[in-house]
Amino acid sequence: MLASLLFQRLAPYKAHVLAIVLLQLVQTAAALLLPTFNAKIVDDGLVAGNSEVILRLGAWMLLLTVIQVLAAVLAGYLGAVVAMRVGRGLRQELFDKIHSMPGQDVVAFGPASLVVRTTNDVLQLQNITVLVFSMLVAAPVMGIGGVILAVEQDVALSWIVFAIVPVLLLIMLVIVRKLVPLYREGQGLVDRINGVLREQILGTAVIRAFVRQSFEMKRFEAANDALTKNNLRSARIVAAMLPLVMTVVNLSSAGVVWLGGLRIIAGEMQLGALTAFIAYIMQILLAIMMAMYVLSTAPRAAVSAERVTEVLNTDSERVLSAATPDGVAVRPSAEGVRFDNVVFAYPGAETPVLESITFHAPPGTTTAVIGSTGSGKSTIVSLVPRLLDVSSGTISLDGRDIAAVPLDALRNQLGVVPQESWLFRGTIAENLRISLPSATDSQLWHVLEAAQAADFVRELPRGLETTLSQGGAGLSGGQRQRLCIARAILRPASVYLFDDSFSALDTVTEAKLRAALEPELRGATVIIVAQRINTVVSADQILLIDEGRLVAKGTHDELLKSSGTYREIVASQLETEEAA
Repeated sequence: MLASLLFQRLAPYKAHVLAIVLLQLVQTAAALLLPTFNAKIVDDGLVAGNSEVILRLGAWMLLLTVIQVLAAVLAGYLGAVVAMRVGRGLRQELFDKIHSMPGQDVVAFGPASLVVRTTNDVLQLQNITVLVFSMLVAAPVMGIGGVILAVEQDVALSWIVFAIVPVLLLIMLVIVRKLVPLYREGQGLVDRINGVLREQILGTAVIRAFVRQSFEMKRFEAANDALTKNNLRSARIVAAMLPLVMTVVNLSSAGVVWLGGLRIIAGEMQLGALTAFIAYIMQILLAIMMAMYVLSTAPRAAVSAERVTEVLNTDSERVLSAATPDGVAVRPSAEGVRFDNVVFAYPGAETPVLESITFHAPPGTTTAVIGSTGSGKSTIVSLVPRLLDVSSGTISLDGRDIAAVPLDALRNQLGVVPQESWLFRGTIAENLRISLPSATDSQLWHVLEAAQAADFVRELPRGLETTLSQGGAGLSGGQRQRLCIARAILRPASVYLFDDSFSALDTVTEAKLRAALEPELRGATVIIVAQRINTVVSADQILLIDEGRLVAKGTHDELLKSSGTYREIVASQLETEEAA
């Protein structure tokens, strides 16, 4: 998985990769030649007392050192550039993919996990790319070259090389096998601690209101401790690698010096050959240590590659289309929205959220959806713009299955006010122009008037240019709802979806708003999810949802006659209003 992902991402940088490989080969060749030149200086220069040989070979060694340094610097620079570009591309692709996922897949992965995959997991892949360019090419060339040149210096001592290499490779294999499960567990624990932290930050008001700080601190501490213990276990294994390797190498070096000394005394080996042999032993050690470092890091990167690929391979809902200029939609001709035996269930869920939902919302009419909390009302609204995708059945817009409509074209037909009144960091004008970037200030004031938001916007210090913080903090719930309604109706659409979008308004403001919206929405299909009877009483049809099923359908008067459940809802709300 890791090799496949890296190979695919490095394909656009073939020229860079080739240059890096050539530079590393030059660097490694220079490093391998230096001990041989050093041996000749010792034997032919120092021992023989020939200063000319020392100067000539010393000049060559200096030149080789300069070449080695320059090649290493250039290879490191190019490797870092390619790695950063690979990381940037992966982050961008993950970001685009997450925004094109069906909502149920986002829920399945979890926001915390998707954040970690886009940041931490990509960083791991970026780091392994740097290591691959820094070490993985040089390590095998240096190791194999070191073995060959060590054998060339003295065949009799070569058995030491062939004895230590398998031992070092065995140590490397054992360490890597132990690290893989720890790294896989560790990435899951990073997801967990990120999820706990995100939940506590978003829910800080609730935590403080119910004095749950100590409980949440212990909860975070538990997640933090689990991650720390995992990191410590993997760190201990990695830390044990160097002492084990150094023990093997130092013992072998001592053996080389001892046996080599005996051979020099016996006249079977020259002093320069022994120094070169020891240098090659150290180069073999360096090559194996580089490979071990890469391979000790590779398990974490392999886990990250699996997690990134899992997101990238998820079926995308995005179907590219030629969007109309500025996102302005053309109204469909006649049929409106039709649900035909629609079923929706989250992946792995035992029971569906919606089951056998069938209704028709014609153009120019208002369809209200009412029911108890958790009955599936918001899910119905989320299925129309394909924020969620149906499990079975069909939803059609103007007689065409929305699954076959390019996603951009579909959403250009819709004006949506979500249940959560979310505003972005920026000015009020910028938030409104999300739906229609070319809108003029007069158009913005027009929709603010219709949404009953113009008065409080005028009272703000800078009016339309007042800067909002993320989420619209500082505004009341009703103010945020009205701004979101204004944003939705700014762009002409054939279908308007209001998901419990009047819940924060008082009855007087809601009545004014619905009266002002009527001419703005004339001719369009309107679907409203609501809790209050006052909101739905004037709808052309009301859908009563109970536990994911459509149990009754009709106008307010028809449901009062035919549905006992609807009469109970009306009676309970009337009693509450009378009591108030």
